[in-house]
Amino acid sequence: MKQVRGKGLGVRESGIAGLVGMAMLLTSVTTVYAGELSLGDPRTMVFKPVEFSPPEPERVVLDNGMVLYLLEDHELPLVSITATMRTGSWLDPTDKIGLAGMTGAVMRTGGGGGLSAEQVDAELEQFAADVSIGIGRQSGSASLDVLSKDVNRGLEIFAGLIRTPAFDPARVELVKLQAIEGIRRRQDNPGSIVGREFAKMLYGAAHPSARESSLDSVTRITRDDLVTFHHNTIHPNGMILGVTGDFKRDEMVASLRKVFGNWKKGMVPELRIVDVPEAELSRPVVRFVGKETSQTHLRVGHLSIKENDPDYVALAIANDILGGSSFRSRLFNDVRTKRGLAYSVGSRLNTGMHDQGVWLMRAETKLTSTQEVIERFVANIQRIRAEPVTDAELAEAKEAYVNSFVFSFASPSAIVSRLIELEYDGLPKDFLQQLRAKVVRLTKEDVLAAAKKHLRPDQLKIVAVGSGEALPKALSTFGDVKEITLSPEG
Repeated sequence: MKQVRGKGLGVRESGIAGLVGMAMLLTSVTTVYAGELSLGDPRTMVFKPVEFSPPEPERVVLDNGMVLYLLEDHELPLVSITATMRTGSWLDPTDKIGLAGMTGAVMRTGGGGGLSAEQVDAELEQFAADVSIGIGRQSGSASLDVLSKDVNRGLEIFAGLIRTPAFDPARVELVKLQAIEGIRRRQDNPGSIVGREFAKMLYGAAHPSARESSLDSVTRITRDDLVTFHHNTIHPNGMILGVTGDFKRDEMVASLRKVFGNWKKGMVPELRIVDVPEAELSRPVVRFVGKETSQTHLRVGHLSIKENDPDYVALAIANDILGGSSFRSRLFNDVRTKRGLAYSVGSRLNTGMHDQGVWLMRAETKLTSTQEVIERFVANIQRIRAEPVTDAELAEAKEAYVNSFVFSFASPSAIVSRLIELEYDGLPKDFLQQLRAKVVRLTKEDVLAAAKKHLRPDQLKIVAVGSGEALPKALSTFGDVKEITLSPEG
């Protein structure tokens, strides 16, 4: 579910896995107590939970509805400004998939605010500022990084690109050519193919969470389409700005009012993505793509819960123990360490608030071991559904998450980004703290109940990309196998 913004538990996108990894890395190094060096075994070391109270950014709302989060940090003479915009490719017309992404790209490269594309690039280069703009599936984002002494001019350029992009026709054509070239090359990478086809299998090829651009859809897009998309979806009352760095609060608010304050409100699109019908959720599917490659690329899983589901924390911990925590996980130790079937193996729980989450297992393995790897996947699902995790597994996963909570607030920009994400998704600002408290209270029975309810071996969608006539036979054990024929891409 990759998009402009990242999400998960703690880092809000399969976040337990990421935070656990960082925590385990820290606990694997030597430690110092009272000036003495201790080379302890990280598996036996015990630490008190890290207590951390991050600073609180100030929230300001301009008259036009634009929300500001401000957090001063005077360590370096730099200012960072981000904008999160309520737009996204979920709004693309069905015959012009790719419009949102192209709009975001040319907002940055096509000039704006009365400046040509060349003038914008020249000015930013002159005072070493950096501006980026992009539109993903569920949101748009923009950022400005600039020296504090140049912040006012940087803001003028930044606001001009967001509010009144010029959409230089030459830059529009360039972005179209780049998009077409990307489409022509995207079937070169088997890892990319399996990810895209797995998403289509989960959601359906026409669903906003899985659909993809084509040569036809990109060719249809015109400059007027970009202008209209921007006009209809980019509004101040659908935007949240985050400002961190070396600035004074009153001066920054005044500067932001100067460049954004007279921008009138608009009709902000409501982010609403339809769920997949229940009948499709429960149907197991087995598909393969025949492609000459040295290994079989596997995705096995199904759609899952959203981030505000009561079982989210328990399921995230279950996934962490099953395959999300790399070297500690059951899948890693079974499939790679014990049996030597795959170098890369694991599981992932991707969740959000606006469409259904995805739980999946992944591996890259030899054609001859494809069937056995899937069998081990199923066996490990059945095990975690049938018996409680061990005390040690639960303690390690909980401790790693609780002690790594600080990484969600590692810098002023991270603190502000977290609050913007939470507000964008309609979640309370203490949502991460609530998750941490739930992790502390979690029991083995909670994990077992969540695994039984939400990990469904009878509903698995299996997609494999690999070569050889033996691949369909290897997959046939798990259901009726059909081939996915990739369309030629020019």
